[in-house]
Order: sequence, then structure tokens, then C-alpha cells
Amino acid sequence: MVAEAKKRELKEAQRKKKVMKERIKQEESIASAMLAWNNEILPNWENMRGTRRVRELWWQGLPPNVRGKVWSLAVGNELNITPELYEIFLSRAKERWRIFSETGSETETEESGADRESSLEVIKLDISRTFPSLFIFQKGGPYHDVLHSILGAYTCYRPDVGYVQGMSFIAAVLILNLEEPDAFIAFANLLNKPCQLAFFRVDHELMMKYFASFEVFFEENLPRLFHHFKSCSLTPDLYLIDWIFTLYSRPLPLDVACRVWDVFCRDGEEFLFRTGLGILRLFEEVLLQMDFIHMAQFLTRLPDDLPSDALFACIATTQMLSGNRKWAQVFLALMKDSKDAEKTSSPALKSS
Repeated sequence: MVAEAKKRELKEAQRKKKVMKERIKQEESIASAMLAWNNEILPNWENMRGTRRVRELWWQGLPPNVRGKVWSLAVGNELNITPELYEIFLSRAKERWRIFSETGSETETEESGADRESSLEVIKLDISRTFPSLFIFQKGGPYHDVLHSILGAYTCYRPDVGYVQGMSFIAAVLILNLEEPDAFIAFANLLNKPCQLAFFRVDHELMMKYFASFEVFFEENLPRLFHHFKSCSLTPDLYLIDWIFTLYSRPLPLDVACRVWDVFCRDGEEFLFRTGLGILRLFEEVLLQMDFIHMAQFLTRLPDDLPSDALFACIATTQMLSGNRKWAQVFLALMKDSKDAEKTSSPALKSS
């Protein structure tokens, strides 16, 4: 036991040293890319965003001083939200808070049967749990009120979605990189993407299609681990839900999560699942030695010192191809199969 403990300590020390080296290397790489982003790429965004050089720079991680701008451009604003519209919904949220503080109830919510807005207390509780080690989102911290404002305004903007746990992490990451109105615009547009909308609306049928698609590529890329998970009855929902709900901002170290966001903004939902496979690849050998309980615990609380470059090396070797089918083709095929199955099992069809 003593020898094993010493071995773990040595391994931990080596890991920390490696993380430090990788961090320095990444900072140097980002610093060298900063001028290119500011002076060449952003001024010519539409012409350069899809070029090989820009995609390669993007993969390496966006410089902090351009990250928010690139995210906003990449996510887009299909909802056509303006800062003025944000102020309108923020004012409405503040009015709801005032009513709540005076009466102890949300009368407007009670009047609307289809309204899925959560209570203000749930939002407040989640804010206190958002990156607690940073303290900046805690009560009295510099970003507490901003985070509260964005989440409150969103529940008024999209009462059909309402507030769902996990949203606070997404809003917080945006706040760290964008001014308040721009953070809200990016937040609303991100949550309007098909994958995020399916999860935050808790559309079980669609979520199951995402899990099934993930498993297709899981088996393709990591067959040993896939069958180990199957033998232990460890299903994707037990770890993927938290990863997708927070866009990896809760399970991963913040700097690593931001790098995942960089490429997610470039590649879309496919990259979220590719990242999941990258995490499983990174810890494959460790997971193969675990039983159900230990795997579930490990995947819901990943190591705090998870190395960025090692993860991205694993993501890079993860192929999102099953046969000749890409992610979108596999997902659409599963959707079609489901609809076909519904048609064949329809009572109307059977009676005809």
C-alpha cells in the first residue's frame, strides 16, 4: 500500500509538471496568434473564417482578447436580438423580482399555464454554485448581478424553455468573455441551437437520438471501452447530460472548457460529442479497470488537472465517421428510422 501510494504521488507530480509545461506552451502559441486575429482575420472575417490557416489557428485555442468576438461571430444572431430587446426583457424580469419580493409569489407565472419559468430561488441557488472557487459570481461578487440579470431576462424571453439547471454555467462563461448585452445575445442564440434546445426542453425522444448517435461513434472509435460500458450497463445519459447541459464548463477546468467552446463555436454540435469521445479516449485505460459505480463517479467529476493538449490530441484522433456516414447523417438516419417505426405501429395504418 505504501509503494502504491508513493507511485500515485509520483504520477500526480509528473502530471502537474506536464500540465504546467502545456500551459506555458499554449500561452506562447496564443500570444503569437494574437496579432493575426486582430490585424488580419477579424477585419476580413467572412473571407477568412473558413480558410485552412484560420481553422488551424482556431484549433490551437483563441487568444483571450478575441475569444468573445469570435464566439459572437461564429454563433451568429439568427434570433435578431438587440441590446434594446435585452433591456426590455431585463426590465420585465426586474418587475417580476419586485413582485416576488413583495408578495412571495410570481403571479404572472401562475397566470400562464404554459409558462415554464422556474422560481427565482432556484436561479439564486444555481448562481451561488456557479464556479464557486472563482467567487466572482457569488453574492457581492462583481459578476453576481450580471449573471442574475441574464438568466432572469432569458426566462422572460423564452418562457417556453424557462430556467434549467446548467444554464448558469453557460451564461457565466459568456459573461467572462463578453459585455453584458452581447453575452445575452450569444446565450439566447446558443440555447436556440437544435441540440441545446432538445436538452434544455428535456425532449426525451430527441435526447435519446443524440445518445444513440453518440454510441454509434463510441463503438466505432473505442470498441473495448464501449463493450465494457455495455457490460456494466453504463449508459451515455449518466455522464453526457451534465457535459452537454453545461457545454463542458462544469466538468472540465475552465481554461480547457473555453478551448472546447472555441472549436464548438466553429464546428457545432458534432464537436460536443467528439469532445466526449476524446475524454473517454484520454481515460480509456483507467476506465477499463473500473466497475459501474467508480466509472460513473469518475465521469461526473473529472480530474481538476486534466491536460488541455492531451485531451485535444485524443479529440484529434477521434474520427466522426461510421462507415461513410458523418455525424449529421447518422443522426438523421436514426430520426428517420424512428419516424418510420412510428408510422408502421400507428393504429390508423394498421386498421387501413
